[in-house]
Amino acid sequence: MEKRQILIVDDEYINRALLAEMFHDEQDTYELIEAENGEEAVRKIEDGHDIVLILLDIVMPVMDGFRVLEFMEEKGLLREIPVILITGETIQDSEDRAYSFGVADVIHKPFYPHIVKRRSSNIIELYQNKRNMEMRLKEQEIAIRAQEQEIRETNEFMIDALSSVVESRSVETGDHTKRIKYYTRLMATCLKEHFPQYNLTDFQVDAISRASVLHDVGKIGISDAILLKPGRLTNEEFEIMKTHTTIGCDLLEKFYRNRTSEFYRYCYDICRHHHERWDGRGYPDHLAGDAIPLSAQIVAVADVYDALVSPRVYKSSFTNEKAFEMIMNGECGQFAPDILKCFELAREDFFNINKVIGVFDFS
Repeated sequence: MEKRQILIVDDEYINRALLAEMFHDEQDTYELIEAENGEEAVRKIEDGHDIVLILLDIVMPVMDGFRVLEFMEEKGLLREIPVILITGETIQDSEDRAYSFGVADVIHKPFYPHIVKRRSSNIIELYQNKRNMEMRLKEQEIAIRAQEQEIRETNEFMIDALSSVVESRSVETGDHTKRIKYYTRLMATCLKEHFPQYNLTDFQVDAISRASVLHDVGKIGISDAILLKPGRLTNEEFEIMKTHTTIGCDLLEKFYRNRTSEFYRYCYDICRHHHERWDGRGYPDHLAGDAIPLSAQIVAVADVYDALVSPRVYKSSFTNEKAFEMIMNGECGQFAPDILKCFELAREDFFNINKVIGVFDFS
């Protein structure tokens, strides 16, 4: 095991010898390396393997102590390696300048070796404890991220499995939930980039996109006679179909443990409110305007668009252009102006979705 190093930098041999003598009884712990000027010190620092302390003189030929500090500052080393300045100067400005670099201590010549030794030991211990703490925190952070990734992958698997079960019972075309997820990501990303007043983050865009696949999870509770009916629903049947919004929320409340999480709130809001409309004529709660959660407003447009461009047993598919016009003209209900603007900005991406759906990674 290599010894930790202490670098002593002073142009006077006698000072280097005095400082080195302080650590004579700790030769098994530390390797003492010396430099006669700042230029040599820089080379030693670059070549060092585990320098735990630098005892640095200020006034030296070739390169002085402050230029050594400037080098260490540029390389980001002053946070990692403590420096004790040992100087014969008594000018306050020099001391202030030294501390502005973040040196650990300033000791004036002539110095008392036992005082320097005690300060050096304390500073080494302080920095080593700090380094060990940072390493432990880093290890914990890595472990937590690994756990979060595992939980996320498990959640993704369960969400995808659940949405696939719903889709397998539905008369809707395959990959509906994948398309909704991609449409939602397009809309949310556009909203983040062009409407900063909503303060959407990348994390929120991702969470809303992932939550969107559960928008129709409540259809699990709709009978096959209605869900698989090969034709238009009667008014009574449609009223039952509309309950998939609240059935889905009941399922989420029963099976989702962390109901305080932001992701759960997106899942719940999207599931319950993706059929609400800006003018209050949607369902199940007849919310209007900004009372409709933003995540649900985004998914609402994605869901309507996919329904229009996909064939159903009771209708043929509309063209991309016709579907776009119907939504923009309010033929499918009223949507928020900002949401419609995002839909307009993302128009070409929506039109191309069926061509690119197979090459996108939705994880």
